[in-house]
Amino acid sequence: MASSLLVSFLLLSFLSFASPLPSDTILDAAEILSDSGFVSMALTLEIVSQTLTVQSPSLTIFAPNDAAFSQAGQPSLSLLQFHFCPIPLPLESLKLLSTGTKIPTLLSGHSLIVTSSPSSDQISLNNVKITGGSPIYDDGSMIIFGIEDFFDPNFGLPVPIGSPRSTPRCGSSSTNGSMDFPGVSWFEGASAALRSNGHSVMASFLDLQLEGFKEPTMMTIFAPVDQSMVNPMKNVSVFLRHVVPCKLLWNDLVNFDDGTVLPTYSNGFTITVTRSDSVLMLNGVPVFFPNMYFSDPLVVHGLNEVLAVQEKPKEMAELFYWTGEDGDQMLLGNDEF
Repeated sequence: MASSLLVSFLLLSFLSFASPLPSDTILDAAEILSDSGFVSMALTLEIVSQTLTVQSPSLTIFAPNDAAFSQAGQPSLSLLQFHFCPIPLPLESLKLLSTGTKIPTLLSGHSLIVTSSPSSDQISLNNVKITGGSPIYDDGSMIIFGIEDFFDPNFGLPVPIGSPRSTPRCGSSSTNGSMDFPGVSWFEGASAALRSNGHSVMASFLDLQLEGFKEPTMMTIFAPVDQSMVNPMKNVSVFLRHVVPCKLLWNDLVNFDDGTVLPTYSNGFTITVTRSDSVLMLNGVPVFFPNMYFSDPLVVHGLNEVLAVQEKPKEMAELFYWTGEDGDQMLLGNDEF
C-alpha cells in the first residue's frame, strides 16, 4: 500500500511552489537531451521553458524521441503539458508504482496511468514504454526520461472522442443522510480505487454504508486525500458532504457553467462549480484525480482538500441546478424534490 500512495505523498510535498527551476538547469538539460539523440525535445524544452517550467520548482519530463516528433509534427502546448509531471520521480520510485497508479501532469484534469507492474523489467505509462535503463537527466529537481512515442491524453478516459457523453441527472438529496448505494461489486471497486490512491479515510466511510442497501442509484464521490482529513471520525457528515446524487464524469463537470450548484447528501450543503485560470474548482478546491474510478452508476474524483462551506446568502444555499437530457439547465429549489 505504501508504494501505491507514493505519488500522492510526493505531490503533497511539492504543492507549495517556492520558485521556478533555474535557467541553468533548463540549459543543461537541453544540452544533455541533444547529446543523447533527443534533439527535437531539446529544442522544444528551450522554447517552452518560460511557459511550462515556471509552474513548478521541480519536474519529471517524459521526452518523446526524434522519430515520434517526425511522425507527429510539432506538438501543441497542451500536449507538451501532458508530458510534464510537477514532481521529481526517480527511476526507483517509478518501479515501485502498481498498475493503474495515476501520475499528475501539468495538463489540468489529465493524469498519466502506470500500465506496467512493479515486477516488470520495462516501465510503461499509457502503454508507452520508457526507453533506456536510466534517466537521460537527473539533478534531483528535474528528471528526464526518454519514451518511444507521445502519450495520448485520451488514454483511459471513459468517454471516447465522438461518442455521446453521459447526461448528468441530479435528483434530490436525502434530508436524513441515508443513501441508496449501487451494487456491492461497484462499491468494492470504488473502495479499492480510493485506498490505492491515498483516500483510505473516504474508503472507510464508504465501507460503513454497506448496511441497509436499497435500490441502485447513481452518485458521484469527491474524495479528499487522507492528509486533509482532520479528526474525520468526529465529523461523520464529512462523507455526505462529498457525495452528489447523480453520476458526473469529468467530461460532465468541465462542461458546467461557472456558478452551477450541485446538491449533496448533507442537508443544506451544496457544491459550487467555478474556474480559476481555466482550472475547474469545487467550492474553491481543484479536482486532482479526475475519474479515479467509474462504473455504470458511480464515479469517484480525487481532491487534495476537504470541501468547505461557502459563504453565500441563505436563499442561494437552498438552490441548485439540474441538467436535462437536452443539455438545458434549470434552477431548482429544494422544495421541488
